[in-house]
Amino acid sequence: MKDIWTTDTSFWYLKDMEHRNLFDVHSSDTVQKEVSPVEKVKNLEDKIASAIEKVKMLKDENSRLKQRLQELEDIVNRKDEEISHLSTDKDSIRGQVEELLGELESLEI
Repeated sequence: MKDIWTTDTSFWYLKDMEHRNLFDVHSSDTVQKEVSPVEKVKNLEDKIASAIEKVKMLKDENSRLKQRLQELEDIVNRKDEEISHLSTDKDSIRGQVEELLGELESLEI
């Protein structure tokens, strides 16, 4: 049989089952050869670089979300003030209407 070698994330796999030895790590239908220390360090460096990039991305997203939250809180505060002013205006107008109705009632007597 022919040996068929493929690479996958810096690991070498031998797909021909008859070439296994005691030092191979077995997994289902493939044989994983031992990884050299240099490859292990490279894999670790790649994982660390990926983690650092994710942390940077998450910090940027967190910053944008905090800014958006502040903008929305400002809008809510302005709306609360507007509601308070409208409520005050409503009470003032109600008082004026009641006063006018009182004057109309006194004219009809």
